[in-house]
Amino acid sequence: MAVVPFPTPPAETVGGESIVAAIDRYLDSLQTRTTRDSYAATLAHLTAITGDRPVGALVPEDYAAVMNRWDSAAAATWNRHLSALTSFTAWAGRQEILTTNPGRRLERRKPARRGDRAIARARLDTLFTNDRHALRERVLWRLLYETAARAEELLSLNIEDLDTEFRRARVHSKGGAIEYVHWATATARLLPRLLQGRTTGPLFLADRRAPAQGRRTPAAVDVCPATGRGRLSYPRAEYLFKTASVALDPHGIGWTLHQLRPSALQHLAAAGRTAPELQARSRHQHLGSLGRYVHLGEQTSARITADADPAARRRPR
Repeated sequence: MAVVPFPTPPAETVGGESIVAAIDRYLDSLQTRTTRDSYAATLAHLTAITGDRPVGALVPEDYAAVMNRWDSAAAATWNRHLSALTSFTAWAGRQEILTTNPGRRLERRKPARRGDRAIARARLDTLFTNDRHALRERVLWRLLYETAARAEELLSLNIEDLDTEFRRARVHSKGGAIEYVHWATATARLLPRLLQGRTTGPLFLADRRAPAQGRRTPAAVDVCPATGRGRLSYPRAEYLFKTASVALDPHGIGWTLHQLRPSALQHLAAAGRTAPELQARSRHQHLGSLGRYVHLGEQTSARITADADPAARRRPR
């Protein structure tokens, strides 16, 4: 009688489960696509440094080498990448394939207090209406501004998520919640030109066809079935926006995609929208989080004070 041996669990293989295999299993366990994509980018640097060593061989120097890449980055960027490493570490501990904490020497950084990050409306109008920029970029920029959505949410959109009749799209928000964002007329006029008859696949496509084999092969959901092109990545979209906005930025460094979100909210606040209305637009769970984005400044403070001054002389209307 033939004896069929039970498969050997990954953690019991010679030397333990490899880092590459463990990371693949960890990413598969993440339900939120935006989190999975963000963490995958960070953990790719870990595998580039460590190779295919066993997970149990990870040491603090490995994590330090990964984070050294963002040593001069903003605190929020540092913390985001560190979160990917610490989340993987916690998962590996629960899987009993890692008994130490390679990130024990690393600490989260305290973000600097944010000032006014909004971009002037006139400058954005100049950028959005400049036909020298590609249609894909102009649609993405307008959509980010009109929806006040997070860049990760919109870059993860598939055409199937769009509801063009009601000018809305279904997005996977932080924590995996499914929510809707709404756009205005300018985006509605451009979208059909961007789709060009496509009915499925990623909304925003990369310039090149996706690799069909190898470790860089994207998931099927991230490839357009009609063109074979992959999904536009956040780093590429960020680079294009920063490059296009250098000439309009008074500081000459260009803007980030994320700045379109506080810009949209601040412009709405300046137009008199209430805090609950802004919260509905931004989809923040707490008003305290919304307050970090909206800074109306000294002129608004002076106007409110003058309008509420009972002793001020007022001209009859």
